[in-house]
Formats: sequence, C-alpha cells, structure tokens
Amino acid sequence: MASHTEDNILHDFSPFFKVFKDGRIQRCKSFDGANAPNVPAGVDPITGIQTRDVVFSPESGVSARIFLPNLAHHSPSHKLPLLVHYHGGGFCIGSALDVITQRYITSLVTLTNAVVVSVEYRLAPENPLPIAYDDSFAALQWIASHSTGQGPEPWLNQYPDLSRVFITGESAGANIAHHVTVRASVTGLAGVKIVGMILVHPFFGTRDEDKMYRFMCPTSSGRDDDPKLNPGADPDLSKMRCEKVLVCVAEKDGLKERGVKYYETLRKSEWGGQVHLIETEGEDHCFHMFNPNSERVGPLFNLIAEFVTKS
Repeated sequence: MASHTEDNILHDFSPFFKVFKDGRIQRCKSFDGANAPNVPAGVDPITGIQTRDVVFSPESGVSARIFLPNLAHHSPSHKLPLLVHYHGGGFCIGSALDVITQRYITSLVTLTNAVVVSVEYRLAPENPLPIAYDDSFAALQWIASHSTGQGPEPWLNQYPDLSRVFITGESAGANIAHHVTVRASVTGLAGVKIVGMILVHPFFGTRDEDKMYRFMCPTSSGRDDDPKLNPGADPDLSKMRCEKVLVCVAEKDGLKERGVKYYETLRKSEWGGQVHLIETEGEDHCFHMFNPNSERVGPLFNLIAEFVTKS
C-alpha cells in the first residue's frame, strides 16, 4: 500500500488539492471551501425560504438545489425572476448544498424575491473538465423544459418567469456562468430568455499558463488561446444574447485584473449589451462568501439585487 507522504506527491495544487503518484486525490483541509458542511434541504425558520434538492440527470446523478422565497404574501398569478447559480471553488471544491452557498443564496433570495436554482455540477479532477460545463448547461436545458408549465419539477412550473432569467456565479462559477450563457445563445434554448448575467470575482485564468486548469482540463492549453480562460478569444462572444452583464471585482483579489479585462473585452466587443463594473475596496477574493460579517457585504448584495429587480 502506497504511503501518501510529501515524497509521493506528483502535483501540488494547494490550497485546492494534491495528486499522489498512485493517482489518489487529496483535497486540502486548510481551505474553508473544501470543508464546509452540507445543509439539509427544508424550510429556513428565520426567512421562510424553502429549499428542495432535485436530481435532474438520472444518468449522471447531477442535481440542483431550488430556493423558493417566502410565499406568505405571494400572488399565484405573479411570476418571479429566476437566478441560475453556479458555485465557485476552482472547479474542484465547493457545493450547491454547503453552508457557504446556502448562506449566500438565502441572502440573494431575500433581497430579490427570486427563485434560485443552484447547480451541483460534478467536480474535477475526478471528473475532468469540460464535464462541469456540460453538467451546468444540462441544468439550463432542464430548466427550459419547464417553459410550457409541463416540466418534471412542480416548483419550476409554477413560480418562476422563464423570460426573466439571470445566470450568476462566483469565481470558477462565474466562468461557468459566462460559458453557459454563450453556449445557450449559440445553440438556442427555447422557452428561456436570459436577461442578465452576474459574475462575481470571476476566474478567467492567470496571466501565465494555468497549470492547475490544464491538469483538470486535459484538452486545454491552459493559456489565453483557450476561450474558457480568455473570452476575448471566443469567436462566439458577440453572439451572446443577454441584455446586460454585471461584473464584480475586489480590490485585493489576485483575479481582479482578469475580471476588469473581461469587462473591457465586453465593452469593446460587438456584443451590443450593457456591461457594468463594480469594485469593492479593501476586500479580497469572494469575501462575501468567507467573511459574511464584513461591512462591505451589504452594499455588494444591494447592487446585485438592484441589478435583478430593476430589470
């Protein structure tokens, strides 16, 4: 039996995971996102928000958690906006079901009074990219199957307005959100109108070759010629059909430069929508997830909510 000591490490992608010579993957316990406990679905006693977990792809077992606002004063005839959320975690950690995501999405639902579907895509490297992208797009296709009111999930038949859909994610989830939106625009997705996209502290690679991404996605060069790492290299960028995009960056985030570059790329492209950039001063990457008591969380959430509710 092989010993999993430092001498037997083949790849060290801390703080995310390590790969041992025998093929074993070990996620790093030092990173909060790798250790956040899952929260059971049910009713939040404080907010009245209901959650339900649904396996939408029996073949792969891929699921999603649906968040439903407090309906105490809801009129059945009034449809609610829908947010489709992809969690962050470098494509390799995190969950739509964990306490970090639960806390964040609960805040969004409270502020926007929207239905949220948070997708539990399969994680790399055990499931190499582009599997996470494919799972995430499959979730959007599944959502679209409810556009006639005859889909498999009653909550999605009854409550959301599929002509007011927002795609959102943080970090790697923001990368997925962008990819899904472009893909839906190119291939067509009957019954769903993507009004806007909200990318929070988006990950679009690093300045140099991204070796961890290349390991997780063997078909990628890990460089800027990969459209998933550099949307400016994507010939389909101008075909993106959402009306507006909100890009959120943080002053101390090492990914800030790439987020600003994404904003500039969209602004100068032939896409034709409206793109907005907001920067949170004095904060680091995904502070709103890991430091929810920061005084800067509220202003960020309010801007995101305004982006949704004024559409």
